[in-house]
Amino acid sequence: MTVPTITLRPGYDISRVLRGGWQLAGGHGAVDPKAAVEDMIAFAEAGITTFDCADIYTGVEEMIGAFRTEYGNRHGAEALARIRVHTKLVPDLSRLADCDRAYVRGIVETSLKRLRMERLDLVQFHWWDYAVPRYLDAVGWLDELRVEGKVANIGGTNFDTARTEEIIAAGVPLLSMQVQYSLIDRRAEGLLAQSAQRNGFWILCYGTVAGGFLGDRWLGKPEPKGELENRSLTKYKLIIDDFGGWELFQALLQTLRRIADRHGSDIATVASAAMLDRPAVAGVIVGARNRDHLPRNLAICALRLTDADRAEIAAVLAQGHIPEGDTYTLERDRHGRHGQIIKYNLNAEA
Repeated sequence: MTVPTITLRPGYDISRVLRGGWQLAGGHGAVDPKAAVEDMIAFAEAGITTFDCADIYTGVEEMIGAFRTEYGNRHGAEALARIRVHTKLVPDLSRLADCDRAYVRGIVETSLKRLRMERLDLVQFHWWDYAVPRYLDAVGWLDELRVEGKVANIGGTNFDTARTEEIIAAGVPLLSMQVQYSLIDRRAEGLLAQSAQRNGFWILCYGTVAGGFLGDRWLGKPEPKGELENRSLTKYKLIIDDFGGWELFQALLQTLRRIADRHGSDIATVASAAMLDRPAVAGVIVGARNRDHLPRNLAICALRLTDADRAEIAAVLAQGHIPEGDTYTLERDRHGRHGQIIKYNLNAEA
């Protein structure tokens, strides 16, 4: 099965399905680094050649660095050159007010060392609090590192449309914006997608299966009550509530199951394939703890929704709600339902 690629700019191609690194950061159970490296090799050999990680994902950059070394040893420099690694630069909330060039440079150089790279392929910049108005300075210092040659491309993570356009207007050549984007969270579908098409940047989607909620496991199940097993499920359950509640969510799962039956597939694959259909979307980031998920991740690329499929999905979505605000607006309220479960100082913890 061939994994399609997409050209984000001349000379820079990525696989349209990206292997995410969040689930290797320890929050979903113990991780064997050697097994994780072998799993990454299996993904790359199958054609999923783009890997997403972050400075704040504990231990993940180091594992990807080890993977790159081993993959190059086995397959050579030419094959290694086709591997793309997207990391992030996430200044801690406690450091926003005194964030300076040295702090930004330190995070980039730490990522370079962990990933065993001379130049980072894509650094996706995040800023926790717009009330601390230094994000243009910080992304400008990141752009200086691009000019210096330590960074090839600059993207963003979780910026709303207005601030995204501020960054572009400041002269930063923004390549992409990574945001939470799924059938139950379509905040990016409006203003951000329009801006992407107008300004020539791409959307990279995470959360396309809502932490696993958009999957066969939850079809026909009663609404979960009480504390969920991890923060990821907790945050996506809040999105389900905003979308329209458990009953409507079950109606969506039933619709996706019917579509999956027609394609010989499963709910999660249909949910992710639906996002690759969306305007300005370059790729979807799939969370996978190991290679057991590889066949289903590959199937995302092969599934082609029909007009009838799209119409069925649209009919259910029309009964629901798009969560309030632009991308990541709800999460920026640190005292609100969505924001209070987020950890904000993970660089310091690491």
